[in-house]
Amino acid sequence: MDNKEEAAVDAAVHDPLAGGFPQSREGRALFWLAVAFSVWQIAFAAHVINPSSQIARAVHVGFLLALGFPLLAIARGFGPVGRSIAYILAAAGVAVAAYQWIEYTPLLLRAGDPNTLDLVVGCVLLITVFVAAWMLMGPALPIIAGTFFLYAMFGQHLPSPLNHRGYAFEQVIEQMSFGTEGIYGIPTYVSATYIFLFILFGAFLEKAGMIKLFTDVSLGMVGHRMGGAAKVSVLSSGLMGTISGSGVANVVTTGQFTIPLMKSFGYRSAFAGGVEATSSMGGQIMPPVMGAVAFIMAETLGVDYVEVVKAALIPAILYFAGAFWMVHLEAGKRDLRGLAKSELPSPRKALKEGWYLLLPLAVLVYLLFTGYTPLFAGTVGLSLTGLLILGGSVALGLPNQVLRVIFWIVLALVAAAFFEFGIWAVLLAIAVLIAINVFSKGGRETLALCRDSLADGARTALPVGIACALVGVIIGVMTLTGAATTFGQFIVGVGKSSLFLSLILTMITCIVLGMGIPTIPNYIITSSIAGPALLDLGVPLIVSHMFVFYFGILADLTPPVALACFAAAPIAKESGLKISFEAIKVAAAGFVVPFMAVYTPALMLQDGGPLAAAIGYWPAVAYIVIKALLALSLWGVAVIGWLGRPLAIWERALAMVAGFTLIAALPLTDEIGFALVAAFGAALWLGRKRAMA
Repeated sequence: MDNKEEAAVDAAVHDPLAGGFPQSREGRALFWLAVAFSVWQIAFAAHVINPSSQIARAVHVGFLLALGFPLLAIARGFGPVGRSIAYILAAAGVAVAAYQWIEYTPLLLRAGDPNTLDLVVGCVLLITVFVAAWMLMGPALPIIAGTFFLYAMFGQHLPSPLNHRGYAFEQVIEQMSFGTEGIYGIPTYVSATYIFLFILFGAFLEKAGMIKLFTDVSLGMVGHRMGGAAKVSVLSSGLMGTISGSGVANVVTTGQFTIPLMKSFGYRSAFAGGVEATSSMGGQIMPPVMGAVAFIMAETLGVDYVEVVKAALIPAILYFAGAFWMVHLEAGKRDLRGLAKSELPSPRKALKEGWYLLLPLAVLVYLLFTGYTPLFAGTVGLSLTGLLILGGSVALGLPNQVLRVIFWIVLALVAAAFFEFGIWAVLLAIAVLIAINVFSKGGRETLALCRDSLADGARTALPVGIACALVGVIIGVMTLTGAATTFGQFIVGVGKSSLFLSLILTMITCIVLGMGIPTIPNYIITSSIAGPALLDLGVPLIVSHMFVFYFGILADLTPPVALACFAAAPIAKESGLKISFEAIKVAAAGFVVPFMAVYTPALMLQDGGPLAAAIGYWPAVAYIVIKALLALSLWGVAVIGWLGRPLAIWERALAMVAGFTLIAALPLTDEIGFALVAAFGAALWLGRKRAMA
């Protein structure tokens, strides 16, 4: 079995929907259902249709269940009975969505006093969402959500302080299945708007050739340097993260190229897999798109998306700088050189041929940073991508260069008309381009690519959407019972004696939860519990949420589960556990930066912290960035054991202690840290002098 086949098998293990749509009549029907799902979401985002938010969320979940159950039944190899049950559950999901739509106004009028049919529909919704999540993601998240649900039902019988006052069955079902506090809460809203749109955006760019562009640019820029193969992995995975925001998907796409390349250069299999897993997970914290969590964070905190991007910017740069440094040191230790420049693609040529693919991304970034909502920015970015793909096919059919230039100018003016006349100008242009493409061979291929992108986007959105729906149960229980307050008070109690211990406790909670559930529910659960507690301890709100976000991501690199590492295992032909131990070394910045940001919020470009008060905001930013770079550099040297020459054990220990003291941010630790850095530098200089003598 070759690398691609093994990667496909592994993707099916971690994502049963990775195989796509079956080539059968049933598969084609599901394919067109996925296309319809995407068209509905685009129409909703573009305000072509304007259902109420509650109806839009219900239809979104209905589509997820209608598409998810049959696809999962096929992917899991169910027999006739299993498939029949899957279709019954899918039909039940559609029926619930229809009920929410038809009974929308009556449901509002009888809020707080549901009738028997309401309760039956609510129970059906809960059952279908739980079963879909179990089939798709395994038992961990449904068990956690089920535990919360049972707590809402029977928590009054627990001893104090865990107990609550008790709630009627009707009240619990209504909280979970109706309104916007349970399954149809903020996570489902974000899934139905921002997340789906950005997944579609990534699917279109990927089909249009963005992966090849990123890979060619990365190879041309760093492929010839020391350890070039691993640096290509870091750079290409980071770039890919700007459009995908999904770590495991990133591993099984870019990893098919980068892991074998690293191994051919002489990197150990486990290290190659660790570099790819670390770089791919970093895509979720890499602005401008980041992962789905960033949109949920902005909505939860009630801040502009650009504020989340601003907080993530320096930590993301440090994360990838740390990964670059680690692969450079490993390459130096093993004397791994890059390829000859003549054998590599030209980054200039790659950009010259594919520059137009960067336009939607550039427009997206501009809109996000100038205050437009993510929904508006995503709609514009997706529309522009559609115009470019369809327009590119039409332009190729024109007889000469002059006509092509005129065509692109006209299309650019149409795109600009969006801001004056709204989405209808762009939709009209897309309709005209589709009509032209229908009548040319190359055009029909382009239309097929767009159609496939719509279907793949909907399929890719299933795990995120179903996780968001189920985690709404957890949020609904915490809202109803105030369960978050109990654990939060415990963290605050610990923090009064030691903030550091509170942070360690929060970190362990995030990592343990992340061993069984995806990043999104992990973030939602832990931020609901730990976010307010850390705020009470003086940690700025966005910093506390970023702290939780980071460790939720790092759970996918941390043994024993390490989902991203196990996704890389068959490509690297190495144990996922060994890969995870290498990954946590390469991902040092992910473990270091959140702690440093809590003590010095300037690292996330936030006001506050004693350092900023003492020396000013921008000097504090510069100081903490320099200190973080020093700490990461020392950590890398200590782990790899090389800096121009092999290092002795005592030299590595000195580097480790110096790095740790720079992270700690306690009284006198910085002074001790800088003194130890000077001692380490002196030891290196003396060692080199003796070697020369």
